[in-house]
Amino acid sequence: MSKKMKVAIMEGIGKMGFAERDIPVPKDDEVLVKLEYVGICGSDLHYYEAGRIGSCIVNPPFVLGHEPAGTVVEAGKNVTHLKPGDRVALEPGKTCGHCEFCKQGKYNLCPDVIFFATPPVDGVFQEYVAHEAGLCFKLPENVDTMEGALIEPLAVGFHAAIESGIRIGQTAVITGAGCIGLVTLLALKAMGITNIIVVDIMEKRLDKALELGATAVINGKTQDTIEEIRKLTGGKGCDVSFETAGTDITTKQLIHASKKGGTIVLVGYSADGTLTMPSGLALDKELTFKTIFRYRHIYPIAIDAVAGGSINLKGIVTNVFDFDDIQNAMDASVADKANIVKSVIKIC
Repeated sequence: MSKKMKVAIMEGIGKMGFAERDIPVPKDDEVLVKLEYVGICGSDLHYYEAGRIGSCIVNPPFVLGHEPAGTVVEAGKNVTHLKPGDRVALEPGKTCGHCEFCKQGKYNLCPDVIFFATPPVDGVFQEYVAHEAGLCFKLPENVDTMEGALIEPLAVGFHAAIESGIRIGQTAVITGAGCIGLVTLLALKAMGITNIIVVDIMEKRLDKALELGATAVINGKTQDTIEEIRKLTGGKGCDVSFETAGTDITTKQLIHASKKGGTIVLVGYSADGTLTMPSGLALDKELTFKTIFRYRHIYPIAIDAVAGGSINLKGIVTNVFDFDDIQNAMDASVADKANIVKSVIKIC
């Protein structure tokens, strides 16, 4: 095996290139993984377009990508549960393990997390990565590495669905039919929720939501979202809603369309990190607001749901690009959001 690997580099805003770097050597508690698929996340596109997300600023050269899966090619001497040849999905955040949040089991809130493609930590648009073995989850025989790469966004959907407290028989509304909205839909369906309404302004994304099992869809550009939700719920409003678009408009719509005592889960990030909402109406309805940051303890659940046939994870993928075509992959994913719902990079 060559000691060098190809790495895709963000050289500046809107500009990708390639570099050659040393293949990393795994530590005693790590495995070396030959990457096969890496998903393109909305955060990758934000960094690519704007060079920053909030206080996280890209200083090129920088490596994007945090949704990886591949095959183990080498295991550190302390690793006992994985061996060369095992196919794995990689959870991208390594936490400290000893802060108050890690000790509480809420490791996604660890202030010292090292997370792929969150500046200054490089991501994994590259051929190999050495990663902590405890964060590499073996894939069953009937789950391939493209699905393994998609476990990362699916984990967000499951975390949102679980934290919402939704119960069978309740009605859910999802605003935003991008990747995160769709994986939230898939997670809810796997949990037995059968009445799910999805809202978006792009027709192709709404078609995808119906394909994946939404009960009904609403085009927020041509329809009155609040009125349509009321009609679809017999005037009662929705029990639980998931805001994945990250906009003032959709957040306000959910406050108006929620049943009294309902729950709104904020999943999507707004462009500037702020939201304004009719707090008086929220108080009158005694709504519960929950917020979601990444996920915790979800990978085994998500993998099991895919392996068991509860989730068609490949159904969210609209485009697969070769590694050598990554400039076009990023540009197309930015420019053609009406048609490209989820892009995946085939590394090898």
